[in-house]
Amino acid sequence: MSLQLTTDICRLFKIKYPLFLAGMAGVPGTVNLAAAVSNAGGLGTIGAAYMTPDAIRVAIRELKQLTDAPFGVNLFALRVPDNNTRTQVVQQELNKVRGQLGIAEATGENVSTPDYFEEQIAVLLEEQVPVISTAFGVLSESLRQKAKSAGLRIVTMVTTVQEAILAEQAGCDAIVAQGSEAGGHRGTFDITSHPMGANIGTMALVPQIVDQVRIPVIAAGGIMDGRGLVAALALGAQGVQMGTRFLTAYESGANVAYKEALLKSTEESTVITKAFSGRPARGIVNSFIRQWDETGVEPLPFPTQNTITRDIRNASADQKNAEYMSLWAGQGTRMLTDGEKAGDLIAEIMQQASSILK
Repeated sequence: MSLQLTTDICRLFKIKYPLFLAGMAGVPGTVNLAAAVSNAGGLGTIGAAYMTPDAIRVAIRELKQLTDAPFGVNLFALRVPDNNTRTQVVQQELNKVRGQLGIAEATGENVSTPDYFEEQIAVLLEEQVPVISTAFGVLSESLRQKAKSAGLRIVTMVTTVQEAILAEQAGCDAIVAQGSEAGGHRGTFDITSHPMGANIGTMALVPQIVDQVRIPVIAAGGIMDGRGLVAALALGAQGVQMGTRFLTAYESGANVAYKEALLKSTEESTVITKAFSGRPARGIVNSFIRQWDETGVEPLPFPTQNTITRDIRNASADQKNAEYMSLWAGQGTRMLTDGEKAGDLIAEIMQQASSILK
């Protein structure tokens, strides 16, 4: 079996190396990081799910000033009505945390989260973003046709074989197979049937998806270096997507307390929690998660829980207090390095992969 580092993904997405930056929503400064990854031969991605359409437009234009190379923008393909039936109970518990941070208490009033998805996609189409990537589902048929007719590539995150088949049927150009090792929110389509997400490990998931679809598969979850890239290729993937590996890079906009927590963490530090957002996501366990779990209260559904915990996360970031921030991370954190430039990281990953293949 002869493995090559120039794969179908490289040709399809016009990139030098088969490496995508994960779209990490909520991490500031992803424009600089995405540009650095794209300039180094990978596919940089802006995690734009929580950004207003206007902010996305500004970010895309900033990115185009920093790179001529292809890049992607990641959004959440999810239509969730706000659910406010238990807002008061949840806010009462969150007010205890607000007290610890010294910020204003919240009332039990209903909370609304703007639904910008159609407008976000419109900006991506108008700005001719080379790659649209989605989590939590696929684009509607009408949006897919608009993207295709504009010449854009579409990528969807999947966590099961069934989701991969649905993504292929929906006309995606490639899919990202996300194992349970992955940090942050994974792309599980239906959390009613998978309340804590579909938790299949990368090694088990990737070859089963490869066997069932004809479009290229990109492996994600716990991949941190050239060894992970070669392993993914051996499993039949055409490339890898990495997020956690770049959070401590020089260009990362992650809060200094977040970076410190990442660098101190190990393979045992993370848990899958709904406490911050109402949707399962992998992060480093901290006081917020422990205190929430002790209450026994079910979080509000996504995105309402995410909206009502934002003031807590923002205050803890301002205070550089990692105990109340969402410290999204995968399971490979012992392999992190501090302050390395993204371009150097990519060069090392490719060099290591190349030497293994030789």
